Amino acid sequence: MSGVRSYYDDEPFPGTIGLTFEESVPAWPRARRAPADAPNVVLVVLDDVGFGQLGCFGSPIATPHLDALAADGLRYRNFHTTAMCSPTRACLLTGRNHHTCAIGGITDLALGFPGYHGRIPKSCGFVPEVLRQAGWATYAVGKWHLTPSDETHTAAPRDRWPLGQGFERYYGFIGAETNQYVPELVVDNTPIRFEPPDGYHLTEDLVDRSIAMIDDLRGTDAEKPFLCYLALGACHAPHQAPPEWIDRYAGQFDDGWDAYRRRTHARQLAEGILPPGTDLAPRPEWVPDWDALDPDERRAAARMMEVFAGFLSHTDHHLGRLFDFLRATGELDRTLVLVCSDNGASAEGGPHGTFNENFIFSGLAHDQARTMALLDELGGPMSYGHYPWGWAYAGNTPFQRWKRETHEGGIGDPLIVRAPTTTDRGAVRHQYTHAIDVAATIFDLTGVAMPPVLGGHPQEPVAGASFAASLTDADASEHRRTQYYEQFACRAIYHDGWKAVTFHPFFPYLPGEDPNAPFADDRWELYHVATDPSECHDLAAAEPARLRALQERWFEEAGRYGAMPLKSGRGMAVGRPPVLGERDRVRLRPHTTAVPEPLAPNTKLRPHQILVVAEVGPGADGVLVAQGGRFGGFSLHVVDGCLEFAYNFAGVETTTLRSAPLVAGRRVLGVTVAPSRDDGPTAMRAALVVDDSVGDAEVVPRTTPLRFTLHGEGLTCGYTDGTPVTEAYRPPFAYPLPIHDAVVDTSGAEVVDVAAEIRRAFMIQ
Repeated sequence: MSGVRSYYDDEPFPGTIGLTFEESVPAWPRARRAPADAPNVVLVVLDDVGFGQLGCFGSPIATPHLDALAADGLRYRNFHTTAMCSPTRACLLTGRNHHTCAIGGITDLALGFPGYHGRIPKSCGFVPEVLRQAGWATYAVGKWHLTPSDETHTAAPRDRWPLGQGFERYYGFIGAETNQYVPELVVDNTPIRFEPPDGYHLTEDLVDRSIAMIDDLRGTDAEKPFLCYLALGACHAPHQAPPEWIDRYAGQFDDGWDAYRRRTHARQLAEGILPPGTDLAPRPEWVPDWDALDPDERRAAARMMEVFAGFLSHTDHHLGRLFDFLRATGELDRTLVLVCSDNGASAEGGPHGTFNENFIFSGLAHDQARTMALLDELGGPMSYGHYPWGWAYAGNTPFQRWKRETHEGGIGDPLIVRAPTTTDRGAVRHQYTHAIDVAATIFDLTGVAMPPVLGGHPQEPVAGASFAASLTDADASEHRRTQYYEQFACRAIYHDGWKAVTFHPFFPYLPGEDPNAPFADDRWELYHVATDPSECHDLAAAEPARLRALQERWFEEAGRYGAMPLKSGRGMAVGRPPVLGERDRVRLRPHTTAVPEPLAPNTKLRPHQILVVAEVGPGADGVLVAQGGRFGGFSLHVVDGCLEFAYNFAGVETTTLRSAPLVAGRRVLGVTVAPSRDDGPTAMRAALVVDDSVGDAEVVPRTTPLRFTLHGEGLTCGYTDGTPVTEAYRPPFAYPLPIHDAVVDTSGAEVVDVAAEIRRAFMIQ
């Protein structure tokens, strides 16, 4: 309005205050608005997608919508991440190195040191907070995995949830992974109970929500720019996709991972994704020759890859809907679109792959016969699978190694950028780029800068460097000359086209490899990655002086950014103190939000009892107390008027105890459980409790030693969420009558296997 004075919140009042209204001059505080030509930003993060898994990077997997985006934009073939999930996301969203952000590893594996404790300091402000204050709408959808594991519950502060880091709206899952058919979901700051409709899949839902948030904005404000951060669960395990997407790949991977690599490498060379003369890194000895597998092993492995391919193509299809929406609404030509992966393809399925991830972190031996019997279920709601590591080796073509490690297979990732300013669309860029550079580039192209103080907190310098010049100039000078890497004590340093790298066997593949081996024993390799990006020609022996100089530079950079101390198996045994203290008797409140498993009473391998005081009556069936779901957990419930206790061991076998019909009235119902080593190393004996009567103890032959699930399906009272522990009921199976009290008592001695706990942690990256 002409003549009306206004000012921003951080400016002094420019009006006049007199004794009376007539003697005063008003002025109105107003929110900042972005410039009229300010671009939107869409940042899409794929999960566990390797360099050689998108069609536009040489893969045989159909990704036509991402291919079209690349044809209308640019492919960055020299883009790098941290080799892990949480650390890369911290880099992307803050522009600082992961140790500066205290995210040296995943948030679930925090350590008591500044580079590793998992609580991103307020001195590392987020891109969305800066853009929000500058007038952008800010939305986050999908995977977060940047909240400390002890702050993911309903009593936790929310300052390290998405809305506490600058996003105005959020819809997604807080942890590392979730079931694509029955996800654990949070809306803004609140976990929700979610009963998915038939045909539901999380990827479709996340894209729907992204479109809806942008549409809601445009319903009110036609000009305000937005940041949409869409972090998909795909293609992290569990590999799950609708059958029609999986079946289109039937038979396409029967010739195996070696053939996949050869053909993908040839396409990468032909399409100019790799520099001429780039060699294909040889298959490591711990990945078997495809032809050496027996027919059942080949069939199972091929089917698991069909599932992954279907999952990725299904994801591409729904991303295409988002891109089509942006195009149809006229937003695309004012939008910076970036699509990347968070690390290389994942080898966490082990040498054989798995129908259920819980097999691996529960220490179960591979069972080929069971895998073959369940092949038709792979990718569906009855599976929670992951492919064999041979496919991770293939997915990272032409590189060696994979996620978690600092060779190129772990840190070399696809990046697609479409910007309104791009000129030679469809080209491949060669500039060395890191995840921290994404934030710097967003700041550059939006005309916004990280302020020296944000929210009252002095800010760490942004370590990233903008690559905006390369959007219009293929020969733009290198914006990044040096970058250090550290992940699980695997280390690397890049400088001016050279790379020194060493593998520390934190996760050993060969006999004799020791996670606790002295770091000085790790063998460093040297590569001229400017001409040998696949790290095929080790020059360490030929150029020892250059190697020593790079090693010294690594220590300088690692010291500057807080990468010390290096992690060992022994060091990882010292975990975060319990956030709620040591508790051996916990009272549950019925029908409240699930307690996340890390914060719930630990019933594993220790005596415990669950006692519930509830009203019993005709037709009063439902869950009393439950934890976990279809792929591992327990449930104390009433079915057909009888008390039951079901224990599901890793989806392999379910042991069910059942009482006689219950008498109506107020009853004490429960179960008492104790370890029974005579019946097996993890066996227990369980007995039902009805009032003052304890039934005969029955053997539960195998129990879960560590975790029922990786994320979600926590401890509930009066209902269950997620998948069912037993197929005898469908969630939520809420108990209809009053529950007066519920107690979980775990005062018995716990059996601890630290080594196994560390192995489990590798599954949640």
